[in-house]
Amino acid sequence: MQIDLLIKPGWVITVNQTDQVLKQHAVAVHAGKILAILPEADAEATYQATKTVVLPQQALLPGLINAHTHAAMSLLKGLADDLPLMAWLQEHIWPAERQWANQQFVYEGSKLAIAEMLRSGTTCFNDMYFFAEETVKAVQESGIRASLGMILVDFPTAYAADVDTYLQRGLALREQVKDDPLISLCFAPHAPYTVSDQSLHRLQSLAEAFKLPIHIHMHETAQEVAQAVALNQERPLARFERLGLLNQRFLAVHLTQLNTSEIALLAYKQVQVIHCPESNLKLASGFCPVAQLIAAGVNVALGTDSNASNNDLDLFGEMRTAALLAKAVAQDASVVSAHQVLRMATINGAKALGLDQAIGSIEIGKSADLITINLGGLESQPMYDPISHLVYCTTREQVSWVWVAGKALLEERKLSTLNEAELIKSAQHWQSLIGETAG
Repeated sequence: MQIDLLIKPGWVITVNQTDQVLKQHAVAVHAGKILAILPEADAEATYQATKTVVLPQQALLPGLINAHTHAAMSLLKGLADDLPLMAWLQEHIWPAERQWANQQFVYEGSKLAIAEMLRSGTTCFNDMYFFAEETVKAVQESGIRASLGMILVDFPTAYAADVDTYLQRGLALREQVKDDPLISLCFAPHAPYTVSDQSLHRLQSLAEAFKLPIHIHMHETAQEVAQAVALNQERPLARFERLGLLNQRFLAVHLTQLNTSEIALLAYKQVQVIHCPESNLKLASGFCPVAQLIAAGVNVALGTDSNASNNDLDLFGEMRTAALLAKAVAQDASVVSAHQVLRMATINGAKALGLDQAIGSIEIGKSADLITINLGGLESQPMYDPISHLVYCTTREQVSWVWVAGKALLEERKLSTLNEAELIKSAQHWQSLIGETAG
């Protein structure tokens, strides 16, 4: 049988229900999907591939899923470091965005971010930012998969003057991408403190009508929760429960401030939790109780947050930090294993975005969103457990190939659809503009 692609790695890290790791196996890809996973000898006897990629010292695994970021903010990387969240936002980031965040900023910043993510093994990202129409262009040019946020805040920005306009632009975006198989959408209200009950009621009706997720920052800092209690006499999660918003399509990002009853509520309502450990650490926002959430049965995915608060989009680094931080917070070295963290960066992210039937694991019939990691170097020797290595000693520089829906977007660490030199030139142009005004 003639097929498009045959990949013959040293290991196939399936991230299926049993976390199966296969050696001397090949993955057959045709029409953008995984056609078969079978021993190499059987693959050679069964298929004639247009392209065969032989990587005996590399591991093949599902593409990583960045479940929370703000891609265009790549152009603000390192602009304001070593500050607490609200000072960082109110005194530096929001003023910079008011001055610079236009269509060109979003388009070029998103392309820069996508290139970084592809070179870091990310094949799908969940974004929250203004001018998502421009992010669509960057996504389509690059070939990456994305879940894009239909942004909502209660105050005017360069993107929209009022709530009606935010919602209208979101629905227009939905119409624009409805036939693109690589783009899905979320409603993206920014945070409890920037969106009113009235706006949330309207959003809830639309989310129910279209069966779309709601993606929001939640319980990010102790200050946020304390202010909510002072203003409304209830914590943000309690408010959102009262409004009827908590369900399996609710994506709560950060959650560094949780009590026992709230963890039980998240589990009962099947809320998706997006953990951003490095951003939370850098902003000193607090610690998400990941081990307790997992023990309660909550689905926990991983995100990097933006380049402005992290300052990278590296899910390999995020996996390692998530594992180590969870052990320290729980004071238990046995919790949040390497296998669990790899699932957080793959199948759990797919589940959070409602895409787990299509991506997140290497299984027959799923989209061929795949990456390979070179484990042949000195730094990877010896190797007793490849999954342990992926979490605890692999870096993004070991990512060599990336495919989305069977199309190669990175080949031997070279971008196939984006021009690296042009991206660097664009970033340096923005640096000269923004740096001059930032002083």
